[in-house]
Order: sequence, then C-alpha cells, then structure tokens
Amino acid sequence: MELAEIRTYPVKSTKGIPRLSARVLPWGLEGDRRWAVVDPLGEAIWVGEHPRLLSVSAVETPEGDLRLSAKGMDGLKVPPATGDTIPVGSSDLDRADLDRAVLAHADAHEWFTRLLGKPARLIWLDDPGRRTVTGEPGGLWDAPLHLVSRSSLQRLDDWIAEGAMERQEHPPAPLDVARFRPNAVIDGAEPFAEDAWTSVRIGEIDFRVSELCDRCAATIWDPATQERGKEPLRTLAEHRRWDGKTWFGIRLVPRNLGELRVGDGVRPG
Repeated sequence: MELAEIRTYPVKSTKGIPRLSARVLPWGLEGDRRWAVVDPLGEAIWVGEHPRLLSVSAVETPEGDLRLSAKGMDGLKVPPATGDTIPVGSSDLDRADLDRAVLAHADAHEWFTRLLGKPARLIWLDDPGRRTVTGEPGGLWDAPLHLVSRSSLQRLDDWIAEGAMERQEHPPAPLDVARFRPNAVIDGAEPFAEDAWTSVRIGEIDFRVSELCDRCAATIWDPATQERGKEPLRTLAEHRRWDGKTWFGIRLVPRNLGELRVGDGVRPG
C-alpha cells in the first residue's frame, strides 16, 4: 500500500490543493483549513447551502498572503490576518472548543459576500493549538487528518453503477474523490479494510485512528459543476449505514511529527 495523493484546503469548503509533500503538525497538515467563511454572527457558512464555495481556489503564498479566485470573480490577494477577533459559533464546526478567530482584511469579506450573495466574512484561526476536537488539537475541521482509500471508492462506484442498472438508469461517471475532501488518498488496500484499523504508519509518521468518518449532504454536490445529485449518500445508505449515519473514510490523529510524501508506504496497525 502507498500514499497516492495529498491534499490540503487552505480555506474550509473550498477546492483542495494537490501536494507532493506536506508537513504533519499536531493539528494536521501545514496550511490545512486555517481559514473559514462565516456569516456576520460567526456561524460557519455550510457548503451544502452555498455550493459556490466549491468553486473557490485559495492558495497561500510563502509570505502568508492568501490568493483567491473563482469563475466569474476577479482574483483577490488577502494579506495575513492581523485584525480584530470575532466570536465564532459552533455550527459546522462541530465538536469544537473554539470561541474566537481573527478577521481577515475587509476586501475578503466583500469578495465572499459577492460570491455567495449573502453577508459573509473570512476568518483565520491564528493558533490551532487552542482549538480542540474531541480533546485533540485541530484546525477548522473535525480531525487533524482525513484518509480515504481508492479501492473503497472503486467499490462504492461499482455499487452505484449496479444500483443504476437495477433502476434502468444510465450508469453515472465514477465519483471524484474530491467529494470526500480527503487529506490523504491511499492505494493498494482491500476495499474498506481501513474500517478495522486502529493505527496506521504512513512513511515515518504514526497515526492513531480516532474514528470512522460519517458523511454529510455536502458530498452530493459535484465539486466540478456545483450541481446537486443523490449520490453517494443514496448508495452509502444502502451499504454503509449504521448508528443512524453513513460512513466513508477514517480520521487520524498524529502520534509524531514529520513530513508526508506521495509514494510513502502505508502500514496499518
């Protein structure tokens, strides 16, 4: 088994950035989900209600600037956030111990307000160490690192195609793994073997498996077109539903720090 892909998401709910390598910090991959879009009350704006977030490309520069772009929008360079703080609500930042974050430059608020057609603000988590998720340090996400398996996705695609044939529908194209917003994509495992893992070593980094990943309705939006469908939740509900939720992928907590690289070996514990 090997690490086939690494992705980070500088702004929560925007496009993933493919990486050949990434530093592992206590709260996750460097540069992953330190920014988020919220409403004026500090409640996170959910991509399931505002799928245009999926069209946003956000890239951090070595100087700490954030470069934003999206179809139909002028590009914007956002300077490092050093402004006032804002109270942050808990919606879509579930199981999080976080009360305040730093406001970005006002130009960023105006940019996201135009993009979404509703008042919005961009915030930055200045110190990920003070936000905890189920007792662990975390960025603006519900686990330091999220892992999915290509073979599990292939099995899901097969189930979806089989269901379409039974309904006499045209089989859809395979799902883009981007729907699941993983940090790490592995290759070479048996389908859903990761369900049984309690730990995993990727390269020289040891991780504890904190839990399986339950999937929300954000996955039914195509990240390329922002169009809404029924998959994968319809099929996951048939094959991967228990405890009132549907499941795909696992959440990891690092036990040591270092660097992940595409091609690293993957050894479950």
